[in-house]
Amino acid sequence: MRWGTQPRWARGVAAVYVIGFVEGTGSHAYDVIRGGLHAYRYWPLPSQLLFHTLIVLDLLVAVWVVLARPARPPLGATVMAADLAANWWGNRYGILSDPLDYVKPSGLAPITLFGIFVLATALPLHRTFRQGLPRQGVSPDARCR
Repeated sequence: MRWGTQPRWARGVAAVYVIGFVEGTGSHAYDVIRGGLHAYRYWPLPSQLLFHTLIVLDLLVAVWVVLARPARPPLGATVMAADLAANWWGNRYGILSDPLDYVKPSGLAPITLFGIFVLATALPLHRTFRQGLPRQGVSPDARCR
């Protein structure tokens, strides 16, 4: 997809997606490099598996958004919903015992803000990517590659 055919707001939203998902890849990769396969050993097993998988999934979402394929923003929203659920579930006791400890510029607060942003913008970005296809001679019903 040519980015020149996309509205300015869509390019801005896509840029935030790419930055956020690449940062997520880096964060999870750093945790695994630092802590090895057991970097998330204190988390429930499903969360551990998800966090390891996010090294690849976050990067794939970023690349796919750069390619501006319509199905990619909803996929990004799905990845973020799973990431948010795992992070909130894993931090639930700490949040209940000391909620102000989680209001800081790192950790759960920025993940939550980015997740809300992705969930709120996935459908409009999907629609915009879909509308951009006919301008390039591609049917909106064509299969995304």
